[in-house]
Amino acid sequence: MLNLLKRLWTIMKSPSSAAMGFILLIGFLGGVIFWGGFNTGMEVTNTEEFCSGCHAPIVKEIKETIHYANRSGVRAICSDCHVPHNWTDKIIRKVQASKELVAFAMGTIDTEEKFQARRGYLANREWHRMKENNSQECRNCHEFEFMDFSEQGPRSTKQHSTALASGEKTCVDCHKGIAHRLPNMEGIEGW
Repeated sequence: MLNLLKRLWTIMKSPSSAAMGFILLIGFLGGVIFWGGFNTGMEVTNTEEFCSGCHAPIVKEIKETIHYANRSGVRAICSDCHVPHNWTDKIIRKVQASKELVAFAMGTIDTEEKFQARRGYLANREWHRMKENNSQECRNCHEFEFMDFSEQGPRSTKQHSTALASGEKTCVDCHKGIAHRLPNMEGIEGW
């Protein structure tokens, strides 16, 4: 066994094609393992179970909405609305969300009472983010081009065909609280 290790070390330290091949192989395998672990971590943090670790009251709320149970059986989970689908924006959002994990670990929002006290601020921050990206997460499922105005009420038809179509407004401007109960917005700018 010792001779095998010595021989392996000799191969690795000498500038030969075998040593270079070995280094490339180790680098490739390390990259595959890292990428697989990274993607697994990304997927785990996109599950309802993960989100409910800190946001249990919110996850419970969504179960009472049309986004959870409906006649078509299509169901949205937390990450469908709160994590962008394209890779670059998803990574940026995950880094931003890491602050929430730190706040939970530090005890800032580790109880339902503390969370509810900060909920207005957190909701406003999320609505601002969604407004900035033109409600992209909504549009991943709800495509304006395929809206059937004949199935909508007169007020919805008017708003969707004018303000939404012109880009003057975005989904989150009118649909705050569509999947969650509105928090106490006292002290939040614009309310």
